[in-house]
Amino acid sequence: MKDPQRETWKSRLGFIWAAVGSAVGFGSIWRFPYILGENGGGSFLVLYLLCLALVGFPILVAEITLGRKVKLAPPSVFYTLGKNKTWRFFGGMSVVTGLLVSCFYAVIGGWVLAYFIKAVFAHLSSYTTQSLAKLAFTSFSQSAYLSIFALAGFLFLCFLILVTGVRSGIERCSKIVMPVLFFVLLLLAIFGICQPGGFKGLSFMFDVNLSKITPVVLLTAMGQAFFSLSLGQGTMLTYGSYLSEKDNIPSTCLPITFFGTIVSILAGMAIFPMVFSANLEPTAGPSLMFQTMPLIFASMPLVGYVVGVLFFLLLLIAGATSQISAMEPLICYLVDKRYLSRKYATVVTTGIVFVVGSIAALSFGALSHITLFGKDIFNLLIYVCINILIPLGGLSAALLMGWKWGIDPALSYLAKNNENFFKIYRFVFPFLKYTIKYLAPASIAIILIDNLL
Repeated sequence: MKDPQRETWKSRLGFIWAAVGSAVGFGSIWRFPYILGENGGGSFLVLYLLCLALVGFPILVAEITLGRKVKLAPPSVFYTLGKNKTWRFFGGMSVVTGLLVSCFYAVIGGWVLAYFIKAVFAHLSSYTTQSLAKLAFTSFSQSAYLSIFALAGFLFLCFLILVTGVRSGIERCSKIVMPVLFFVLLLLAIFGICQPGGFKGLSFMFDVNLSKITPVVLLTAMGQAFFSLSLGQGTMLTYGSYLSEKDNIPSTCLPITFFGTIVSILAGMAIFPMVFSANLEPTAGPSLMFQTMPLIFASMPLVGYVVGVLFFLLLLIAGATSQISAMEPLICYLVDKRYLSRKYATVVTTGIVFVVGSIAALSFGALSHITLFGKDIFNLLIYVCINILIPLGGLSAALLMGWKWGIDPALSYLAKNNENFFKIYRFVFPFLKYTIKYLAPASIAIILIDNLL
């Protein structure tokens, strides 16, 4: 049952900024550059853009539509429209997925906070060789005290935003920090391009080599498209539940997808020119942010300090907006279904994330001996979320809207109060109909089968 007193976004723009904040977080700025570096640069970028347009955007529309239709937490969304407990299970699974994502986000967020503080106090200037930069990161990540303390500090910042609610917390924060993020990222991209040899980085990003387009690269691009739009983890279902009935969902999803894409590309334009300028490898993997980039900043006299501070400030903002969006589905569930106050629900959620996140953080040190399927706890958490739970969440949303609810009644609901838009842009209906009902589920099923084999 819908709660007439339930919080909503104050404005459509506020919702867009909040959703963009979720979409352009660690998925776009931390993960996208190193995934692009590992998968052939421009060839991967082309596939990524196609996956965003043909699968990511339709699933984004589907999740926000489902959330707004029911205006409750994800389990209730799936139960109300699916009409049985099996569908409710998938809704609950999306909440758990968001929670698990927030746990490994919190670990990375702790690292970012620590490196931001290091940058402010000019400690990065001592990382003059690759071995020193690697040793510094390894020592920090293996220290139980430092890594958990940093994780707690990052979670406390996110708690302060979440506890004040949708309008006063998430929306207000997003309106302030997202323009700052874009400005800082643009400055860094311009700076990177202007470095000696910087255009080699752009060439790596935008030159397309068809021989590098493989099924593995395609599947990786599809997974990144999901991850960078915060799909399959309950976030967009929850954010959609706070959306007004008057807002046009497809036209609202366009800027979310567009800005998410722009941030990913700008992040690459900021990072790869500096990497190539320093004659370093673009395939450094997840360590790119914490080992390669500090080494680059240390090699820049004077300006390296400013660029380093701005870079980790950018990551901190992106991390916070990602973290709050991943934690919000569980908070929403506890408020809607367990009738907890917003404050208590936020305390409970933050506590769970702290405990699980701390265990994941310790997998680099005290718990490094614990492995499953050849992966430590932290990397296993990332693998399960990105390769299994997130695609499964997206698939369940597509099947719920496209088949169980029915694509025609769903699109009729989507057109309510926005008839003129769909009359002008007649291609939107058939595009959404066939992508949500057929293309997206088939594509996601292929990803899941490939990941499980």
